[in-house]
Amino acid sequence: MGYVQEARENHVKKKVEEALRSKMKQKALRECEEYTSKYAQCATGRTISVVWQCRKQAKELNDCLHQYTNDSVLEGMKRDYMLQHEGKGDIRV
Repeated sequence: MGYVQEARENHVKKKVEEALRSKMKQKALRECEEYTSKYAQCATGRTISVVWQCRKQAKELNDCLHQYTNDSVLEGMKRDYMLQHEGKGDIRV
C-alpha cells in the first residue's frame, strides 16, 4: 500500500483527531498511574531540585507515556475509528 493511499484511508476530520488524541492521552495517564504517583511523590516539597532529584522517575514516566502516545498508536486509533464508522453517515467520537 502506498503512502498516499494509506494517508487517505486514515484521514479523519480535525475534531475527530483531537478527540482521539485526548482519548489516547487519558488512556496513557491511566496506564502509567504508578509512574505518575512515583514522580509526584518525588517532586513533593521540591522546587528547582526536582530536575536532578527526580530524573529517574521522570524518565520512567516519560518512557511509559510514550508507549501509549505515539504516532503509530494514533494511526491505529484512526484506523479503528474509520472501520467502526465505515458506511455510517453520522461520525462521532
